[in-house]
Amino acid sequence: MRIVVIGGTGLIGSQVVKRLGEHGHDAVPASPNSGVNTVTGEGVEEVLQGADVLVDVSNSPSFADDDVMNFFTAATTNLTNAAKKAGVGHYVALSIVGTDELPDSGYLRAKVAQEKLIKESGLTYSIIRATQFFEFAGAIANSADVGGVVHLPHGGVQPIAASDVAAVVGRTAATEPVNGVLEIGGPEEFTMDGWIRTVLAQRKDEREVVSDPQAKYFGTFLTGRQLVPNEGAQLQPTSLQDWFAAGN
Repeated sequence: MRIVVIGGTGLIGSQVVKRLGEHGHDAVPASPNSGVNTVTGEGVEEVLQGADVLVDVSNSPSFADDDVMNFFTAATTNLTNAAKKAGVGHYVALSIVGTDELPDSGYLRAKVAQEKLIKESGLTYSIIRATQFFEFAGAIANSADVGGVVHLPHGGVQPIAASDVAAVVGRTAATEPVNGVLEIGGPEEFTMDGWIRTVLAQRKDEREVVSDPQAKYFGTFLTGRQLVPNEGAQLQPTSLQDWFAAGN
C-alpha cells in the first residue's frame, strides 16, 4: 500500500516509515521540509494522490494554547478534506490517553478538537491514544525545574517506549480501520514524580524531584489516573528497565 506519514521525519514518524518500508509498503514521509505544510495546505493534495492510508503523527511547533489549537484544527481540516478528495481509505492519527479528561490543558483541548474533526469527517479512521513516551522524561523534568528542584504532580502515568508506539501505528496503518479509539500504554504504572525521579537517578542527575500538589502538567492539575489507559487498552512490552538497558 501507499501510506503517507505526516510528521514522517519525527521521533515516531521516522520509525513508522522505516517499519512500513520493511514490510513492503510504499511509505512516504511528509513534513514541511519535504514541501508539505498541513497548516497552510501547501503540498497536501499532491502528496495524497494515490495514497491508500494517511498516518498523522505530526505535532505543533508551539505548545501555547492558541497556537496548538490553531495548528491541530487547521492541519486536520486540510488533511481530512484532501484525504476525502484523494479517496484515501484509512486515516490513522496519534493522540493521547486522557485527552477528554483534562480540559484545563490547552494542548489536550486541541487534541480533542483534532479527534472530533477526524470522527466527523466521514472518513474511515483509527485514533491511537498513547500514554507519555519514555523519551519525554528529560523534557518533562526540565519544564518543571524551579531553581534546580523538579516540581511534579503525583498523578498516575503509564509511560511507553516510542518504538512500541511506532510499532502499533505501523500495524494499525497496514490493517483495517477500527473506526474508533485504541488506547495503548506501557506495562507499568508510576506516579508522575516517581517516574521522573527514577529516570533522573538512572542518568545520575542529582536534581531533587518533589511531589507538589500545586504543580501542573501541560497546564492542568493531575491528581488521579487521568493519564493511565482504561481497561481494555493494549499494553506494550517494553518496560522502563528494558528501555534503560537499550542505552537510553
